[in-house]
Amino acid sequence: MDRRRLSRQELIRARRGDGFVGREGELGAFRANLARDPADPDFRFLHHLHGQGGVGKTSLAQRFEQMARELGALTVYVDESVHSVPEAMAGISARLGRQGSPLKSFDKLLATYRERRHEAEAALAGPDEPGGEAPPSPGSMIIARAGVTGLGLIPGVGPFAGAVDSTQLARGTDRLRGRIGARLRNHDDVQLVLSPVEVLTPVFVRELGEAADTVPVLALFFDTYEATGPLLDTWLRDVLFSDRYGPLAPNVMVTLSGRDALDRRCWADHLEHVTDVPLDAFTEAEARRYLAAKDITDRDTIDAILRLSGGLPVLVSTLAGSRPGAADAVDDPSDTAVERFLKWETDPVRREAALAAALPRHLDEDVYREAVDAEAADHFGWLRTLPFVSERGGRWQYHEVVRTAMLRLQRRRSPRVWGERHGRLAEGARRAAEECAGGRGPDECRRDERWRELRLREVYHSLCADPRVFLAEALSEVTVTAQYEPPAVRVVAETLRQVGEDGGVPEARDWGARLTAALDGPEGLAQALTVLLARPGLDLPEQVLIHRLRGREHRKAESWQQAFADFDRCLELAPDDVHALVGRGLTYRYMRDFEPAVRDFSRALEVEPASITAAFHLGEVARLMGRYEEALAAFDRPLELDPRYPPAHGSRAVCLRHLGRYEEALTVLEHAIELHPDYAWAMAERGMTYRAMGRYEEALAEFDRALTVNTTYAWAAGARGRVALLAGRPAEAVEDFGRVVTFGTPNAWLFARRAKAHQLRGAEDEARADYDRALADADRAPVSDWSRAVFLAARAGCLRRAGRLDAARQAVEAASALAPGELPVRYECALLATAVSGVRASAPVWEALREAENRAPGRDDLTGPAVVAIVSRCALGDWAGAQISLADLLGGGTPWERIAEAEFGLRDLAALWPDRDAETTDQLEALHRVLLHRMAEAAPTSP
Repeated sequence: MDRRRLSRQELIRARRGDGFVGREGELGAFRANLARDPADPDFRFLHHLHGQGGVGKTSLAQRFEQMARELGALTVYVDESVHSVPEAMAGISARLGRQGSPLKSFDKLLATYRERRHEAEAALAGPDEPGGEAPPSPGSMIIARAGVTGLGLIPGVGPFAGAVDSTQLARGTDRLRGRIGARLRNHDDVQLVLSPVEVLTPVFVRELGEAADTVPVLALFFDTYEATGPLLDTWLRDVLFSDRYGPLAPNVMVTLSGRDALDRRCWADHLEHVTDVPLDAFTEAEARRYLAAKDITDRDTIDAILRLSGGLPVLVSTLAGSRPGAADAVDDPSDTAVERFLKWETDPVRREAALAAALPRHLDEDVYREAVDAEAADHFGWLRTLPFVSERGGRWQYHEVVRTAMLRLQRRRSPRVWGERHGRLAEGARRAAEECAGGRGPDECRRDERWRELRLREVYHSLCADPRVFLAEALSEVTVTAQYEPPAVRVVAETLRQVGEDGGVPEARDWGARLTAALDGPEGLAQALTVLLARPGLDLPEQVLIHRLRGREHRKAESWQQAFADFDRCLELAPDDVHALVGRGLTYRYMRDFEPAVRDFSRALEVEPASITAAFHLGEVARLMGRYEEALAAFDRPLELDPRYPPAHGSRAVCLRHLGRYEEALTVLEHAIELHPDYAWAMAERGMTYRAMGRYEEALAEFDRALTVNTTYAWAAGARGRVALLAGRPAEAVEDFGRVVTFGTPNAWLFARRAKAHQLRGAEDEARADYDRALADADRAPVSDWSRAVFLAARAGCLRRAGRLDAARQAVEAASALAPGELPVRYECALLATAVSGVRASAPVWEALREAENRAPGRDDLTGPAVVAIVSRCALGDWAGAQISLADLLGGGTPWERIAEAEFGLRDLAALWPDRDAETTDQLEALHRVLLHRMAEAAPTSP
C-alpha cells in the first residue's frame, strides 16, 4: 500500500483541519519543529497538550497530525480505546501497517501472546522437574517487584505491588513459570504471558525504528491521555528515555494530549525534555478571529456567542456552526448546554437524532440506526459533520462535554423514552453478539475481543434502561468475566461506574467504584471477588463459582490456607464440583503435598471420568514424585480422551528422558510436532534430549528449529548457549546468551555462563564485565551464598590475570567468607597465593586443595573438579598424578567445554610460574599439547 494513501476517516480529519482557525502560536512552533533535523539539539521530540475538556486539545492534535503528514511523516493516532500497553502497541502497529510500514515480527509475536495468554490458565500444569524448592530466579524477582504476579495478566498494573513480600512472590512466580512453561508450546511463552510488555516492547521498538528510517519523522499522537496515561506512562517514559527496550530512532516524535498535567512521579526526571503546550479557553481576541474566519461579523451575534460559549473552543465552534446572522438568532431563553449545541439546527428530526445518538458511548452507522427514530436513519453522514462528533479508531463519538449535557437532558425530559431507546440499543447489541458468537461456546466467545465489546455494550444499555431489573445480571457478568478473561474484569467494572455517571444510577456507580478499588488493592482480583461474594441474594451456583475463582487467585498468590478455605467451602456447597476438586488438588501439588493431591484428582475422575485436566494432573503428580513409569501409564488416559493434548505429550517425553529412553522421547516429541507444527517447546525438548545423549550437533539443530518458529524464544536460546559451549562453539554461546538478555529475563547465572564463554574464547575484559553483571543481578535478586561465592571467585580470577592483585584478594576474601569450603573458592585462593608468593611458597595451599578434591560436591559450577585435580598436581610437581587426572578427564565422550577448562587452567598456572625449570616446562607443554589435540578433535571448527 502506498503510505501516502489516506483512509476516509483521515481525509475527513484533514478537511476539518483545512478550516482550522486559531492556535497560531502552537501551530507555528510545531511546524518549525517538524522542519528541524532530528539531530538538531533544538528538535523537540515530546510535546504535551493539556487543558480542560472542550479547549480543543483533540482538534489541535489532529491538526498537528495533518501537518506532519503534509511534510511526509508517518503518523499514528491513539486514543482512550486502548486499555493496556500491548493494546497500544497493537494499535500503533495496525495503523502503520495500513500506511505500508507493517511491523511484521511484532505482529507475529503479538498474535502468539494473545493465543498463549488464553492458554495459560489451562496450562498451569506445565512440567516441573521433581526435587526440592529452588530459590527464586532474578527474573522472577524483577517481575515481583514490578507487581505482576501469577496470571494477573494486567500489563502495567501492579495489584500486589508493595503489599506482598517480594521474595515470597518471586518464589511463587518461579513455580508458576515452571508449571505453565513446559505446558505451553514453548518455555518462552511463560515470559510472554507473565511479562508481555518486557517481551513485546524490544521487538516493537526495533521495528518502529525500521519504519522511521524510511521517513523524515514518525509522529505518534496519544489523545485523551488523562485516560490512558496511568496505563502507558511508565512504559512510554522507558521507551523514550532509557535503553531498557533498546535504542529508539531519533526521528520518532511523540505528542501527548490530555486534560491533566503529566504525573511528576513518573516524568519528574525528564520534564526538561517535554515541550509543554497548555491550552485554555479562547481569549476574546482569539474567539473573535475565529468567528471572523467563519464569516460571522455581526457584533451583537458575536457577543451572544461569546457570552453563551464562555470562550470554550468546542462551544464557540458549535455555536458558529450554523452561521447565525443576527443576535436574536442566538438570544434563546434556554440555559441548557444542549440548546447551545443545537441552537441553529432547525430540523426537528435532526435535532432529535443528535440527542438520541448521544446515548451510545461509540457510534458506527449500524449503532446510529438503532439509536435514532426511523425518519432519521439516513442522516448519519450529517451527524459526522457536527463539530462535537469526532472519529476515533474507526468509530465516532461525541465530545465528553456535549454528550454529558445531552444525556442529562434526555433523562430529565422523558424517563420512558430514555428507557425505550436504551432498551433498543441493548437488544441490537445482543443480536450482534449472538451473530458474532456463531455457535461458539462461552470459552471461545470470551476470548474474542469483538464479542466482549458487544456484550459490554448490551450490559451498558440494559443497565441504563432498567437498572433495578438488570443490576444483578450485570454483577454476575463480572463473575463470569473473572472466570474466562480475568484482565477484562476491570473493563466491566469501569462500565458499571460509567453507567452510574451517564445514567444517574448510583448503585451501579458505587459497585463500579468498589470493584475498581478492590482491583487496585493488594489482593487484586481476589478482593474484587470478595466484594461480589458480599452481595445479598446470591444463588448457590454463583456462590460456588466465586469461591472457586477466589481460591484460584489465592493459589496464584501462594496464599495457600486462603486457597484451601475457598476450595473447601466450594466443596461444602457442591461436593461434586470437579473444577473445585482439581483446583484444590493443584494447590496441594504446588505445595508438593502429593498424596492429598492424588486423592482430589482421583475423586474428580470418579465424578467426571472424561476430565482431561484431572487425568493429566494425576500423571503429573506421579512424574513430580519421580515415579516415571507410573506417570507414563497415567498419561495414557488424557491422550485417550484427546490424542492431540500437547501437555500430555510433553510430560511423557520428560518422563522418557529421565528414564534414559531417549529414542522413545524423541519419537513422542516429533509426533507432538506433527500434531502442532509450531510447537517450539517440543523442538527445544528434543534438543534437551539430544544433549542428554551427548549428541550436541543434533541438539543445536533442534534448538535452531525452535528458534526459527519463535525468534524470541529466550529459554531455547539459553539452552542452545549451554550446548554450544559443550560442543566447542563459545562465540555462538556468547551470541545465544545475548539473545536471552535481549528477549528474556536474564539472571546471575546467565551472565556468569556468558562470562565463562568469553573466557574460553580469550575475551577476558568481556568476561570480567559479565561477572560484574552477575554480581549486580545477585544483589537485586538474592541467590545462594554458594552461587555468590562462585561469582566472586571467578571475578577474582579476572582481576588477578589483569594484575589487580589487591582487588582480587578482596574478592577472594569475600567469597571465602560466604563459602570457604567450596572448591572454586579454594582453587582461586591457591592461584592467588601463587601469584603473590610463587609456586613453591604456596605448596601447602595446593596440598590442602588436593586433599579436598574428593570431598567436593558434584555441582555444575564454573570450575569443575577435574580441572582442579590436574592443575593442583601440576603445581605440586606430581606429573604422574597429573597424567592420571588427565586420563580420567579425557574418558569417552568428554565435551569440549571440560577439556577447554583444563587447557585454560594450565595456561593460567604457567603464567604464574615464570621461574620454572626445563623439566617443568616440558611437562606442562606435553600436557598442554594433549589438551589442544583433544579440543581440536572435540570441536574442529571451534574459534
